[in-house]
Amino acid sequence: MNNSIFSGKPRYRHRAWQWFVAVLVFGLSVARPARAQDAPPLPPSADVVDVARLAFPQLAPHDSLSMQHGQKALLVVPVLGYTQQTGGIAQLAFSLAFARPGANVSTVLAGAAYTAHDQLILTATSSIWLPDNRWYFVGDWRLMRYPQSTYGLGMYTSTTDRVVSMNYDYLRIYESALRRVAPAWYAGLGYQLDYHWDIVSRNNFREVSRISRYRFGVEGTSVSSGPVLALLHDSRANAINPQGGRYLSTQLRTNLKALGSTTASEMLLIDARTYLHPSAHSANILAFWSYNAVTIAGNPPFLDLPSTGWDTYSNTGRGFIQGRFRGDDLLYGEVEYRYGITRNHLLGGVVFANAQSVTEQESRRFERVMPAAGAGLRLRLNKVSNTNLAVDYGFGADGSHGLSLNLGEVF
Repeated sequence: MNNSIFSGKPRYRHRAWQWFVAVLVFGLSVARPARAQDAPPLPPSADVVDVARLAFPQLAPHDSLSMQHGQKALLVVPVLGYTQQTGGIAQLAFSLAFARPGANVSTVLAGAAYTAHDQLILTATSSIWLPDNRWYFVGDWRLMRYPQSTYGLGMYTSTTDRVVSMNYDYLRIYESALRRVAPAWYAGLGYQLDYHWDIVSRNNFREVSRISRYRFGVEGTSVSSGPVLALLHDSRANAINPQGGRYLSTQLRTNLKALGSTTASEMLLIDARTYLHPSAHSANILAFWSYNAVTIAGNPPFLDLPSTGWDTYSNTGRGFIQGRFRGDDLLYGEVEYRYGITRNHLLGGVVFANAQSVTEQESRRFERVMPAAGAGLRLRLNKVSNTNLAVDYGFGADGSHGLSLNLGEVF
């Protein structure tokens, strides 16, 4: 699902703080002891289900703090909002978590959204573990009608000059199967398809056939289709909200004309994450994320070049609008500190900082780095799957501002 559903500019900054205040007031108010004598007290570790029992004592308690074999946790969260990119937006976000014997927690995240700008967004991402973690299946499927703005190639672009409005339909099918080859190590194969059609691009005056003089796959239709060789290390028990461990995903993708690709190309993706506890006496977490996409050979279509916010969960570049920076190669790094606000873990907070850079079209070098920083709140929706509602607001160094909403942690 497109997790970063809110992003905008300073004009809408007050809307972001309204969200922050609303969530904070809600969390603090519901955390107070119930006045009704028949209302059950909040347990030492609480979520919104426990809060609901204050008003509806007949609800069954769920005291387990970990996902047990056979358990399932389904969350359905409706979202109403407004952004510069989408106008008004209505979305249903779904999260399903379940456990198999001796396996990590499997997750399926999905979303359906419609916007005032006539955007239709259907997404589903899956991480499925078989018993004893012998096999791991990962998928990312999207179907989108997606008018949006793009800002050209490289880091010397702006949100006011030479902005191009694009309109296109998009089908993404990513699916891989990995087999355990050593403890916490997996290797496998997959297939990835990026299919864009009905692509129309316009600047302020006329329809354009090339953006930033890039001549590969801008108008009409573009396809990237090919096999993927994957190597994975994952020592996290729960990817929704990792409490420790490390993650390293390496994917080598080869787009072949024989499989329908517009142009032949090879791309390498390296996604690394680690989670530390700075203090042995605290559950607070210091998390690091490095996301790097490199075009090894060939020229991918314009819309398939590495770009801000187009990772699996659309989370890179908090503080910037999706698609803000685009180039042949992308380097991205982020650090986040996660801490508790209430003792019962109902509310938490984060502070984060990130930096990104893409190569310039002419020099093929990284010439400029763009940082961002921000903060956010966490509201625990389900303590069994350890799923939080994450609300974050980021500030980019070029004056950009963005609000994002996620089911689960950003990384």
